[in-house]
Amino acid sequence: MNQLKDKIRYVESSGKKPAILVIGDLMVDHYITGDASRLSPEAPVPIVNVKNESVTLGGAGNVVQNLVALGAQVTVAGLIGHDTAGEQIIEILAAEGVETHTIIKDNTRPTTVKTRVLAGSHQLVRIDRETTEAVSDHIADELINTLNGYIEKADIVVLSDYNKGLFSPSLTQRLIIQANRQGKKVIIDPKGLNYEKYKGAYIIKPNRKELAEAAKTEKINSIESLKQAAGIIFEQTGTEYLVVTLSEEGMVILSELTHKLLPVKATEVFDVTGAGDTVLASITFFIAAGLTIEEACEIANHAAAIVIRHVGSATTTIAEIIEDIEKG
Repeated sequence: MNQLKDKIRYVESSGKKPAILVIGDLMVDHYITGDASRLSPEAPVPIVNVKNESVTLGGAGNVVQNLVALGAQVTVAGLIGHDTAGEQIIEILAAEGVETHTIIKDNTRPTTVKTRVLAGSHQLVRIDRETTEAVSDHIADELINTLNGYIEKADIVVLSDYNKGLFSPSLTQRLIIQANRQGKKVIIDPKGLNYEKYKGAYIIKPNRKELAEAAKTEKINSIESLKQAAGIIFEQTGTEYLVVTLSEEGMVILSELTHKLLPVKATEVFDVTGAGDTVLASITFFIAAGLTIEEACEIANHAAAIVIRHVGSATTTIAEIIEDIEKG
């Protein structure tokens, strides 16, 4: 463990900022909070007296913020609409020092917005504004052309798929092929049932439920059932590694020949929201910095342990990870 800590410190002291290209589904999380003390006379629903409104980045934006917190130099690509929410995404990312010239505006779809109405800490309703149809050929071509030079400059490429239409099978394969052609590893946070579109990726990082659904297997409740499901995905994708997150149980690194279980490091679990994005960002950052997948996953396990002690999506830093390792 001391050796791992020394490697993290070396990454921090070197001053090198890994260049990471995140391609993903961008969205806004919009929160309306207030008090609800009576029911509407019009319908049996609470009346919310609004006290506050806020917006944060959702989807791939949370991965980006985790990478920035670790010290990466991040470029982000994806789709937004010609609307206020799209402008908010650009503003938030620019304030984080993130390169946004690779974000494409699509006139045919709105920026994805998830509005949550809360009375105190109780969520009353969620309203989604989104289009999940596959991206058009025209927009796909525009994105590929825009990304040409950026893939070449990146140390590693991340695909953050939230199943909002960006990652059509055709476009996903074009992105992976282009990255591989330029010698760039591709790490994927998958969604949906079609993992064949991820063929050629270096790492695919599903959670246990996502893996079971994609492999069309029964519930995964043992290492053997997990290995069987993983075998199906290896056959479909040829990926080098599957990293399967198991919520409060930790994660498993699998190749076609071996597996390694990394038990969770947390002693307290308050909220697992966004932990998967923290794991993805940490693995990506430390592989880009030159560490092995086993080392990167061990660090990601500590990073996840830190963020699940907080309520809501959170990020962590290298200094906090070192402190968590020292605590043992």
